[in-house]
Amino acid sequence: MQNLQGLAVACGLAALFGLVMILFDSKIVFPADVNRPFPDSLLFYPSIGFVVEILFHVLPLTVLLIILTTLFKDLTYEGIIWPCILFVALLEPVFQTALGFSRPVSPWATGFVALHIFLLNLCQLLIFKRYDFVSMYAFRLMYYLLWHIIWGVIRLKLLF
Repeated sequence: MQNLQGLAVACGLAALFGLVMILFDSKIVFPADVNRPFPDSLLFYPSIGFVVEILFHVLPLTVLLIILTTLFKDLTYEGIIWPCILFVALLEPVFQTALGFSRPVSPWATGFVALHIFLLNLCQLLIFKRYDFVSMYAFRLMYYLLWHIIWGVIRLKLLF
């Protein structure tokens, strides 16, 4: 039952994040190439989402916890998990904003995207801690479905 609760929480939060990004994009208008075109998006986003979860969440969090608890024997899981989660939540937004966009966007729009991705990652990591990997991955899948796939099709017709 807890797994279903995790999925429900993940999908609900992801829908909120997706809606925020869609509203932001409808006002700011990101470059057309910010989304993969349909139907390629149906394969691209689930697969890249899995890779992102491993590379930006599971692997760094695991390595960080192992290294820190090995180096500092008196650290407890409860004492170290929160700083590790906050650090790991920063990885993807730093990576995403360092790559930039295909055309310049304002610094405040870039700052908004960085904050949005940080909060998105923080929610995912908290879902991972509270529930499981599947719920965390479901969060990303729902977010990608709304923002990159459904809105990706609509925005190209509506905004360009």
